[in-house]
Amino acid sequence: MNYTKEIRWGFIGCGEVTEKKSGPAFNLVPGSRIQAVMSRSKDKARSYAERHDIPRWYTDAQQLISDPDVNAVYIATPPSSHATYAIMAMKAGKPVYVEKPLASSYIDCQRINRVSEQTHVPCFVAYYRRRLPYFLKVKELVESGAIGKVTSVQIRFACPPRLLDYDSTALPWRVQRDIAGGGYFYDLAPHQIDLLQEIFGPVVRANGFSTNRAGLYETEDTVSAAFQFADGLTGSGSWCFVGHESARTDRIELIGEGGRLHFSVFTYEPIVLYGEGGRQEFLPENPEHVQLPLIRDVVEHLQQSGTCTVDSISATSVNWVMDRILGKI
Repeated sequence: MNYTKEIRWGFIGCGEVTEKKSGPAFNLVPGSRIQAVMSRSKDKARSYAERHDIPRWYTDAQQLISDPDVNAVYIATPPSSHATYAIMAMKAGKPVYVEKPLASSYIDCQRINRVSEQTHVPCFVAYYRRRLPYFLKVKELVESGAIGKVTSVQIRFACPPRLLDYDSTALPWRVQRDIAGGGYFYDLAPHQIDLLQEIFGPVVRANGFSTNRAGLYETEDTVSAAFQFADGLTGSGSWCFVGHESARTDRIELIGEGGRLHFSVFTYEPIVLYGEGGRQEFLPENPEHVQLPLIRDVVEHLQQSGTCTVDSISATSVNWVMDRILGKI
């Protein structure tokens, strides 16, 4: 199929992430527009299409994929259905852009990669932080030697339970293993792990301990991990999703022979560098729709005017690391 002209997207799923982070960006890139949207809820699909001026809406994913006016598919559903929908679309010859993580398990990621290879249809993954100015600045500081040779990587994340976590009759899908692949760790840690691999290369060893301390749901609510990159650099991480408000933390700290650097992943606090020049702060401005830079890369790749490397192959290692930490493999 020739994608050198207009990329016409079909959305499978129209949840919160599509309202601002991603959805509007598809219409902001030259040669890209949203053609159709699908939700199992008729009212939700119709409402989304009307509010966003989308020509067609469906309640069946196969109908959307089969729409001849749709030539690329964005999958914005919970992880358990990513592999199914991605494979359906690729077998229909339609490139895919999938929300993270790529799938709810490393095994399903491998399935997606096999079909992409067999069909020669690309699959991209929404690790959009790789392309945001904030994190590009972090990478630039590391690669420029601002803290010298990096000797240690530390991830720290803690937050209190969300209100819905206390309602055992209506728990969020993000803490249901059969839907999400794990708990909040499986939802949030992918961005942190992917960023570190973008900066330092692949993690080749990973182990961890996970437990449930608060008993609010069945999946893990506290995780500790150790990991190692291919060049020997080691790192550690701790995640607690049932901490006190006073313990709220979102930080990755890089320690080097010539200084240290710390930054956040979700709250976008100033990047802080301690080096030869003393303490410095940086706060690059991100776009209003945070997935725009990556979606632009994807569209240009499909139009054969650029190359996007944020694909299913590069995303699969994130699931491998998480599954190793949780003892799933």
